[in-house]
Amino acid sequence: MSSEITSLIAFAKANLTRFSSLSGDSAAFILLIAFVALSALEFSFPKRRLPVEQLRQSYQTNAGLFILNSFIISATLAPLLMVADHYSGRGLLSYIDNPAWKALLSFVLLDLLLYCWHRISHSFDGLWMFHKVHHNDPYLNVSTAFRLHIVELMIITVLKAAYIVLLGVDTTTVLINETLLTLFIMFHHSNISFRGEKRLGQVIIAPYLHRAHHSTERSEHDTNYGAVFSIWDRLFGTFTEREPAQIGIKNSSPQTVLGLVKFGFTPANPAPVPACELEAMIAEAAAYYKAEKRAFTPGNEFRDWLEAKREINRIVYGDRPGKRPQPFRSYALAVSPISIIRNGKYHEIIERFCCSAYYPLYRRC
Repeated sequence: MSSEITSLIAFAKANLTRFSSLSGDSAAFILLIAFVALSALEFSFPKRRLPVEQLRQSYQTNAGLFILNSFIISATLAPLLMVADHYSGRGLLSYIDNPAWKALLSFVLLDLLLYCWHRISHSFDGLWMFHKVHHNDPYLNVSTAFRLHIVELMIITVLKAAYIVLLGVDTTTVLINETLLTLFIMFHHSNISFRGEKRLGQVIIAPYLHRAHHSTERSEHDTNYGAVFSIWDRLFGTFTEREPAQIGIKNSSPQTVLGLVKFGFTPANPAPVPACELEAMIAEAAAYYKAEKRAFTPGNEFRDWLEAKREINRIVYGDRPGKRPQPFRSYALAVSPISIIRNGKYHEIIERFCCSAYYPLYRRC
């Protein structure tokens, strides 16, 4: 792996002068050609055969989001170039004389910044709320690279601006970095597979690695956060090589531009837990508490469970004969009996239950 990284560094240094004259128009043309080429490969040699109608909807939605975001914050690149033009040469990179090493270091640190941001987006529900828009595409393809909520895109732009100020990155390097970064992101979102892909994945995030990141299973999509290099995931223990059974997020979500903009401002909506299942889980938690009080003496398990179930029903629904629990149809309704019980003598039971059994049901899977 070290030899491959060394080769990559040598390649970057050898081609630096070729990219140094890159202009905004040239960058846009390169990205357009790359998008068309990757799309053609997807249609000709797809890793997964996707329904044509749904794939067309995905392309339309992702293109719509890209256009909307571009209008709102002027294509994101313009503000970054303005910041770079003002702070060029004032940051930490000014202490490095070699322009090739300066450019390479700026790109590697940018990738590390995006890895950290991406991982944080999966760790905090307030950020996942916007980031889930990117994950909700059930038909992963090259256009998915542009499915970003405007709020998340603004945050990323602010982070990149801070990175430019801190390092003192010049405008040419910013343009090169953004072009290369977009190329890599389009590449690893592509619905393609090729010989040597796993070998390539030892250095960079290849499509098979990023497919695992878009899995519906949280144990899989909380991995492979890297944008360009896979070394960060290997270094910080978030690397995995799995082929996901399903792409996207669980439960239904909108697939239109305006629907996704609204979707980003709403928390995840997990499927409600049936009332009978919730009641049984609460009773089980209460029975455990009863058993703990008698030092888990065997022989009373079933009696403890029934007693706990009856007492909880009496507290929640009262002593009226024939009164039966109504199905919980939303998270708010499901919480209401919990609040009643917490105010009574079962406070300790429910505290333990909420922390261990109930709450995880309402976190995203």
